[in-house]
Amino acid sequence: MELRSFLALATILISALLIVLTLMQVRGTGFGAALGGQDYSFRTRRGVQRTLHRLTIIVAVVFVAIAAWSVAAS
Repeated sequence: MELRSFLALATILISALLIVLTLMQVRGTGFGAALGGQDYSFRTRRGVQRTLHRLTIIVAVVFVAIAAWSVAAS
């Protein structure tokens, strides 16, 4: 497998994972919050939510790094 093909495949897979992780974090927001309304309750992330949040950040950083590497390789 060529480097450009590997980077393209990795970008697609990581972007799909990033979308899934982001959608899994959307919780407890009503329709009004989706349209710009504010949710006034403050919640601390604990357990699985904290892990999911940190994993999303890590995957986003990896996505940006692979995208930059893909641009530099082409």
